[in-house]
Amino acid sequence: MPPGTGRDAAPAPARARRARRCRCPRRTGPRRAGWWRRCRGAVLRAGAGALILGGVLWWYPLEAFTAALAVVDAGAVAAALALGAVTTVLCASRWLVVARAVGLRLSPARAVADYYLALLLNAVLPAGFLGDAHRAVGHGRANGDLGRGVRAVVLERLAGQVVLCLAVAVLVLTLPSALWGPGRAAAVASLLLLAAVAALLAAAALLPRRRDSRPGRLLASTVRDVRAGLLGRAPAVLALSAAALAGHVALFLVAAHLAGVDAPPPRLVPLALLALAAMSLPVNMGGWGPREAATAAAFGAAGLGAGQGLTVSVVYGVLALVAALPGVAVAAARLFQGGQVSGGPPGEVGEQGVPLGGARP
Repeated sequence: MPPGTGRDAAPAPARARRARRCRCPRRTGPRRAGWWRRCRGAVLRAGAGALILGGVLWWYPLEAFTAALAVVDAGAVAAALALGAVTTVLCASRWLVVARAVGLRLSPARAVADYYLALLLNAVLPAGFLGDAHRAVGHGRANGDLGRGVRAVVLERLAGQVVLCLAVAVLVLTLPSALWGPGRAAAVASLLLLAAVAALLAAAALLPRRRDSRPGRLLASTVRDVRAGLLGRAPAVLALSAAALAGHVALFLVAAHLAGVDAPPPRLVPLALLALAAMSLPVNMGGWGPREAATAAAFGAAGLGAGQGLTVSVVYGVLALVAALPGVAVAAARLFQGGQVSGGPPGEVGEQGVPLGGARP
């Protein structure tokens, strides 16, 4: 019997329709699951930060927040912009050193502009790191190497966290007895983070790996970038990180002065480091949440009043947001220029910015 006649002719369209009906659910299901797998970490971290901030708002009186907003005047705004400019240039210089060491093109103007934009996005978006993610993806795409661009940003931020953890760990030796509780907890967490980073680097350097596999190539590239970007430039990276940390502590001291705290700076510096350590936790809402809870607890333990500590933390958050406001000009310039901001000579590869959404036109 010829093909396509008799019993073989009728089932063919039915089989095609059944195949189309069966394929549709299998295509849409994994996409939804994949979206949740990609986003659930950021959503859960932002939710945890919102819960902490909500607990602080519920526990403390409203006057602690209104008093913080009332003390921010023109002089405070000028001080925040000045200190923010210094710390941003220092952090951008650290990124510049690491990026160039791993073989990426980056100009000083592009580094400062991208860092300001990242600070602004970190301050207004949940989770506190989405601005750095935009900076990493944009720089990697501009250089044609997304993985290396992401690793450069991770390494330069890791350098800052290592310096902060070391400062908090040393802080335990100088804390008054009243602060041994929160100080010891922060120091233990910092030491555990340093130990985890050291163990990961040691395992990456010592464990055998197949370079022909994708994980092996990724591991080899990460180890190479760590050696070139961090270990090979350790003096410059550590010095820039320490100087940037000093700028953040200075901004905290300005906030404490505005809030009416009359304690001497040597007594406030340990409290500032504890607040910065809490602020660096990836469970916050634009930096808010753990910082307020930790600062209130630390000030209460130091005998300065938990309400006063909350006011200082809120003032610091407002000043940090003011310090990031030049990022608005960066975003406006990129939107006005069609998503590109020149960071070097025209036509130079890798020196153009990316659109605010992160994808190239």
